[in-house]
Amino acid sequence: MQSFVQRLLTKGFGLPSGPLGRVGGRLMAHGNAATERHVVELAGPTEQEVVLVVGPGPGVGLEAAALRSAHVIGIDPSDVMLAMARRRCASLIDRGRLRLAVATAARTGEADASVDVVISVNNLQLWPDVPAGLTELHRVLRPGGRILLAAHEKWLPTDLATLTNALETAGFTSVRTRTWNPPTRMASTSALLSAVRV
Repeated sequence: MQSFVQRLLTKGFGLPSGPLGRVGGRLMAHGNAATERHVVELAGPTEQEVVLVVGPGPGVGLEAAALRSAHVIGIDPSDVMLAMARRRCASLIDRGRLRLAVATAARTGEADASVDVVISVNNLQLWPDVPAGLTELHRVLRPGGRILLAAHEKWLPTDLATLTNALETAGFTSVRTRTWNPPTRMASTSALLSAVRV
């Protein structure tokens, strides 16, 4: 049985729901904003590239991606997070630059080789099955497509060497790892992983 604290963390951050999910979303919007914008900048999507944002939470990274690309998809298992993202990005949705869907890293609902860039910020540690998620993201990426993952270094589900191996096992190449310190006191050091689908 989950402890009270674990249930609070799940409802606030793991699979946000109810009032705690909305509070968690506001905290994520502030604490993750710099990292999300940094990862979008690193990914450098062009206007015509299709971008898949996994676990966008309240939508800060989605907004940044959809200002660069006219073809952005945000998937999240949390209705609360999708509602927050929908509010933040309403004008981009109305302009057809962004669509949202209930989905996960392991079950995106996207077609084979249909995406140019995959971005995920601070939710890798929440994926129930990291290898299954990476395999699915490899499937939806086009050859030459790129993936950028960021997670709080202290909350990584495993070490960077194991994550590198998991990316390679899923079929990715040119795996690079590094760290980044967001310019805000609310965020901790992020581990960044990037790779390419051949």
